[in-house]
Amino acid sequence: MGKGRKSKTGKGGGKQPPPAEPAETGRWKATRTWVAGIVSAVLVAAIGVVFTAWFTSRGTDAIDRISGTPPVTIGHVAVHHEERDLVLREPVTDPRERGILLGRATVEERAALLDRHHAALTDWMNATVVLVGNRNSLRIVDIKPRVLAREARSDGAFLKATTAGGEVDTVELGVDLDRPVPRFTTSDDPDVPYFTKKQIDLKRDERVTLSLKIRGKQAYYEFDLLATVLAADRTEQVVINGPDGSPFRLTGTSKTYRSVYTEVPEGAWAPVPAARVCVMFPKTGGC
Repeated sequence: MGKGRKSKTGKGGGKQPPPAEPAETGRWKATRTWVAGIVSAVLVAAIGVVFTAWFTSRGTDAIDRISGTPPVTIGHVAVHHEERDLVLREPVTDPRERGILLGRATVEERAALLDRHHAALTDWMNATVVLVGNRNSLRIVDIKPRVLAREARSDGAFLKATTAGGEVDTVELGVDLDRPVPRFTTSDDPDVPYFTKKQIDLKRDERVTLSLKIRGKQAYYEFDLLATVLAADRTEQVVINGPDGSPFRLTGTSKTYRSVYTEVPEGAWAPVPAARVCVMFPKTGGC
């Protein structure tokens, strides 16, 4: 008879199940897991609070600086032309442009013609500039006119307004471009530059409206405004141009003009008869 098989219980036997953990050890592991979860949640919440506080106070400023956003936004620029005479640097001789000047054109075409001929107000202008804060805290420490061109007074064409009124509202700041170093002053203290004594503080989305009276009688000027802004211990400069993005223009009044027009309804101008030109500008040739 064959030998009966013996059950294998020795070294070559099947894998033994792991010994069961004591109940106390299992409960301790569960407790540790629970405590670790609580600590993690607290840390995440604390980090979130710190980040939120930082982002609220400085984070948006940092993002704006990295993205190149200026410290102030130019919200609005206007030059008040109402009832003010204009002067062109060159006469209007092209037939099509003469048609635009005489009224056969759109508002946009007339504006483009005036820009091509560097139309300028005479002797003084009132401008309004609105600046909007782009940082949580900033200070405008200076604004000054920067003269880009200074040439002889314009005398190409004089465009007489229907009613050339006098100076209107009193403005907050004024500057004379004829001075060697033009700086904004107040009417109460015309000899002291305004920004040497005061600055303008803004916070994010706060606005300041500047009413500016700018004078210049001795020449033709093209200029912009250069604002110096301090934010987070960094100084940046912001250039303010005219309403159409071009420099501001101003010219002193000339004694004679090569052509003279008067304003008529619907934004057009009509040539002034020679006899009347001699009354307006007696030194005109042929008068």
